[in-house]
Amino acid sequence: MIKKISDILSSKASLFVILTAVVTFFFPQLFVWVKGNTQTIILGVIMLTMGLTLTPDDFKLLAKRPFDILIGAVAQFTIMPLVAYALSWLFSQVPAFAPYSTAMAVGIILVGCCPGGVSSNIMSFLCKGDVAYSVGMTCASTLMAPVLTPLLVLMLAGERVDVDAWGMFRQILIVTIIPIAIGFMLNVWLGHKEVFHKIQGCMPGVSVICLACIVGGVITTVHDPLVKNGWVLFLLTFCMVFCHNTIGYLLGYSVGVLFHFSTAKKRTISIEVGMQNAGLGTNLAMTFFVATNPMAVVPCAISCAWHSISGTILANIFARKDHK
Repeated sequence: MIKKISDILSSKASLFVILTAVVTFFFPQLFVWVKGNTQTIILGVIMLTMGLTLTPDDFKLLAKRPFDILIGAVAQFTIMPLVAYALSWLFSQVPAFAPYSTAMAVGIILVGCCPGGVSSNIMSFLCKGDVAYSVGMTCASTLMAPVLTPLLVLMLAGERVDVDAWGMFRQILIVTIIPIAIGFMLNVWLGHKEVFHKIQGCMPGVSVICLACIVGGVITTVHDPLVKNGWVLFLLTFCMVFCHNTIGYLLGYSVGVLFHFSTAKKRTISIEVGMQNAGLGTNLAMTFFVATNPMAVVPCAISCAWHSISGTILANIFARKDHK
């Protein structure tokens, strides 16, 4: 029964996260407990579930396909940060957005500088992409994130706010690398046991619940400012997130075309570049920027939900193209 519930949650992940956000908006006290160390632990659980799916063969891909992985990593850590920076400047010219432009810029730049999203592997599978390449790209970008994410945020957002790059480095190690390493080792040691496979089968549902809790916690945090500033600010922020995500998909696919990738690899690099680990961005925003720029978490929270929705939509578009 738990496995069935997990399958339902993972197949309806976007709907579940959106529903959680809507309910939390009207009942903000539901997730008031998701903050600080609790939020860090929840994100760590999400990354642990990713680690439980990794095998030594996945890491061998990094050695077997270095050129492909290099192209993907360069695209990941150049396209999304630069697009985020450009959009933050463009939207700061809108009068209704201008008073919050610094906080919103920090939020969208933070999302842009994060590694690939953990659900991108699922999207690649759904659209008959190169799943092995997707896993390799996610692993590579996550392993590089402790260094590149703080460095890029410092370069692009440091002129607006003080950025604790060293603190970010430690936080990313704690919430990504260590849980993934633990999950990977557990898979190596216990992967042959049937009960472990049953536990693995329930992990996608756990991951979705944890992501919903993070989004709920963020909605609780930004509830009062959002109510105060109305729907205009929310819609403008969503528009910025939508543009960032969509441009990422388009430019990611264009990189695949430029390097003459196969159709499967073009789809994969498109999804990998466009989908970010916005849950990590949310945690970093809550940890390092919420005190001085509380609205910085809004783009991260919207990205958490929207990237899952848009990734599913894009995967379905690719799949329907094959069907036709």
